[in-house]
Amino acid sequence: MARKNRSIKKTGGGLKFWGRHAVEAALDNPRRVIKKISITREALATLEIPDDIPVVISDVADLGRVIPRDAPHQGMVADVDPLPDIWLGDILDQQSDRPLLLLDQVTDPHNVGAILRSAAAFDAAAIITQDRHAPPESGVVAKSASGALEIVPWIRVVNLSRALDDIAEAGYWRIGLDGEAVDELEPAMGSGKIALVMGAEGEGLRQNVAGHCDTLARLPISSKMESLNVSNAAAIALYAEYTRKKGE
Repeated sequence: MARKNRSIKKTGGGLKFWGRHAVEAALDNPRRVIKKISITREALATLEIPDDIPVVISDVADLGRVIPRDAPHQGMVADVDPLPDIWLGDILDQQSDRPLLLLDQVTDPHNVGAILRSAAAFDAAAIITQDRHAPPESGVVAKSASGALEIVPWIRVVNLSRALDDIAEAGYWRIGLDGEAVDELEPAMGSGKIALVMGAEGEGLRQNVAGHCDTLARLPISSKMESLNVSNAAAIALYAEYTRKKGE
């Protein structure tokens, strides 16, 4: 059984989600506790809300005052609790061949949300971040993820390098994405299950994290462009793994 590299994911309070995709996905997730939904009459006519969830009829101006300025709420805001913690060991013990995606100090919530969306689209088993250097679960992440926050397990660990050791013990081939690497991603993948490790934009992978990867690889992009946004790079890497699996 894999060791239990536990997260420390406690935000200390409730969250507000806004927008149709985020709110509908929260309603569909049995693990998500929804405390109330504030909604316009027009939006209420288009949304099925269980009878046990309090509903507050609100106007557009009311909703705009409780979320970030100019956030596209589409007439609905949900007050929710953070999702329960997830153990890395529980994911590893499933012995799935779906890829894992680790993010090394990717701190922009829009990027993390977009990466969650790609992880859902290309059937990743989970994303894994270090607790101290990643955004908290939030309305911005939920909106950017377009519902994927409720679908893809998000594991927060104390130490990313130690998590990579556990991942190796579970039989994963660990590939660090590095624009300066000699090998391209596709030949570096091999034939087994993989964990993709992405660094922050600019800084890239930290040395210690890169040292806990089995190999480093780069995406084959044109020399006209130095690098890609981390969320775009994650989507391409996950797509490459998804198509490799389908071709086996």
